Amino acid sequence: MSLLRVVGRPMLASMFVAGGLESVRNPQNVAPAAEPVVRAVTDRVPVLPDGTEQAVRLNGAVQVAAGLLLAAGRMPRPAALALAATLVPTTLAAHRFWEEEDQDRRVQQRVHFLKNLAMLGGLLIAADDTGAAPSLLWRSRHAAHDLRRDAHLVQRSFRAGARPAAAAGRVRAVLPR
Repeated sequence: MSLLRVVGRPMLASMFVAGGLESVRNPQNVAPAAEPVVRAVTDRVPVLPDGTEQAVRLNGAVQVAAGLLLAAGRMPRPAALALAATLVPTTLAAHRFWEEEDQDRRVQQRVHFLKNLAMLGGLLIAADDTGAAPSLLWRSRHAAHDLRRDAHLVQRSFRAGARPAAAAGRVRAVLPR
């Protein structure tokens, strides 16, 4: 694993572990801001808890678990996708700059919104990072290519062997017994 991955993954994950722990420990601090987003999401996804504090805790627990997996380099691609999935509602709940009346708070919320957008971009890149190993798609394409090549070689070998065998059979048929 490259030094950039060893250092970069924990750095990216640190914000999620810290923020997730805070959400698990004190969901009441962010529940009022999360209410409109939680309500909209739980209406569409019935398996999520109905209570805002429980949804905030669940979101925080996913952030802690996925953040630790990403930091440790264990299942980093699914962990990055899980973090990306939790970041969208978190950003929409906490940094609604378009609703701010005060200009200074609007600017501050827009900065945080764009910071989270940048983190989402980093997570999407991490989710696509194969760690210098070929991806499953690449491996399957190359396996199919190798299989086609091998089948073509077998076909050519069969044809090359069949012609002399057929000629020998014709000669043998002509020879007296």
